[in-house]
Amino acid sequence: MITISIPKAKVITKDRLRKEREPLIEAQDVLFMKAQESGADTTNIVAEKTRLRDITKDADACTTTDQLKALSVSE
Repeated sequence: MITISIPKAKVITKDRLRKEREPLIEAQDVLFMKAQESGADTTNIVAEKTRLRDITKDADACTTTDQLKALSVSE
């Protein structure tokens, strides 16, 4: 019988989410710099960057592997 360690699965999921979000955060950084240069509002960009950074916290609330698998950086 195979037993899955939920704490270990959470670590693996967080690593996966970090890899998935990396290019998205970089893209938001570019948008942020362009918005600052043009004097545009950065509120939505900051909110998206915060959401992406905080996505790994969602794994902490999961109690099953199905919940962990369902986590994604896409909205």
